[in-house]
Amino acid sequence: MPSFNTFGLSAAMTANLEQLGFYQPTDIQAKALPHCLARRDVIAMAQTGSGKTAAFGIGLVEKLNPKLFEVQGLVLCPTRELADQVAKALRELARARDNVKVLALCGGVPIGPQIGSLSHGAHLIVGTPGRIQDHLRKGTLNLDRVKTVVLDEADRMLDMGFQDVMEDILSVTPKNRQTLMFSATWPETIRKLSAQYQREAIDVRADTGSANPDIQELFYEIAPNAKTDAVAALLSKHQPESCLIFCATKQQCDELAGELRQRELFALPLHGDMEQRDRDSVLVRFSNQSCPILVATDVAARGLDIKLLPLVINAEPARNPEIHTHRVGRTGRAGEQGLAVTLCTPSQKHKISRLETERQMTAEWGNTNKLMSTPLRPIKPTMKTLCIAGGRKEKIRPGDVLGALTGAAGIPGNAVGKIDLFDFQCFVAISNEYAAIALKQLEDGRVKGKKIRVRYA
Repeated sequence: MPSFNTFGLSAAMTANLEQLGFYQPTDIQAKALPHCLARRDVIAMAQTGSGKTAAFGIGLVEKLNPKLFEVQGLVLCPTRELADQVAKALRELARARDNVKVLALCGGVPIGPQIGSLSHGAHLIVGTPGRIQDHLRKGTLNLDRVKTVVLDEADRMLDMGFQDVMEDILSVTPKNRQTLMFSATWPETIRKLSAQYQREAIDVRADTGSANPDIQELFYEIAPNAKTDAVAALLSKHQPESCLIFCATKQQCDELAGELRQRELFALPLHGDMEQRDRDSVLVRFSNQSCPILVATDVAARGLDIKLLPLVINAEPARNPEIHTHRVGRTGRAGEQGLAVTLCTPSQKHKISRLETERQMTAEWGNTNKLMSTPLRPIKPTMKTLCIAGGRKEKIRPGDVLGALTGAAGIPGNAVGKIDLFDFQCFVAISNEYAAIALKQLEDGRVKGKKIRVRYA
């Protein structure tokens, strides 16, 4: 197996990677990183969770000039969630260099503070196509000195109708730039985009295979009106700590989540019609174990960074086999056993037949009658999330919040879960047993010497 020492990285970067727990490169990193470092154009096929962010991120950080306070790298992502995740990863990688500034520019939040941040300069920009285009139109973002453009999850950006916007953005970057394209699937539109905007691109494919040995797939044929009952039975039977349920439409997400909550199965919806603040809150609660069940559309779930996900449920079959593969690939990661269950009505069975043909597999059908006789067992979160009205802009750090809770309040450190910091707010997970004490402590006390507003998320 290759190590990161074989890529000719700086000593500071190698040491930083070890601190981050990167000891051996993943398949996509081993194949793509040498070309990224050599400033070659790359078109890489890699799923979420394959380590692709580090594959392009290490090259971005290693090759930039910190003394040149201009935008030298641009990463385009389909959703704000993915952009935030990529920006966070780049900041961690950039610890190897002095004074590297990474900015996230996404829609769904006011543009004013972003303009203010841009006026102070930045080295690396991560953003969604629409908001990057807004800044270009306003003249608040200059891409004249960009050396590398990364299109992350390029297939999803095309699916979401961003082709014209992506082309507009690429057209104002230098012609001699490096263009890196990462895609989970390989449609004709991706090949055309590569031919138009890349020069002699190196074709890289990660050895993930469509069939993951750590994932068991099951299919159930159900009556058209039995979807909620079947989902409730699956949740009751498996009692997952964390479960992602896919629906086709935003309305279906809202309805199914509501019906599950009525059965004491704590579920929340996630889709594009929600306010960004609400989406942030739901995502945080799902990742920190204060919401065990997430009901989402494909677009909203793209880029979710959930490491342990024992169960994925397709409330109905995916639109096509590629989307199905992407959905089920979210479970069974990091060596854990995963279960992916797909429900279908008799009129939808043709989609399963197409899946069998394209993936050269035989669907394993579960016993529907046995499933539907499962007694209802509630699923409630083990944690509660507190939302603090203060974040990075107030110079609040996770350590400040942890200190406020474990100091005077005497809350044990193991009762405090994940702390998620945003520009203007901070979320902290607390075990149910200590949640009320933590809320009172933060209401009555101070964080960084200031009184702050706090509420349950």
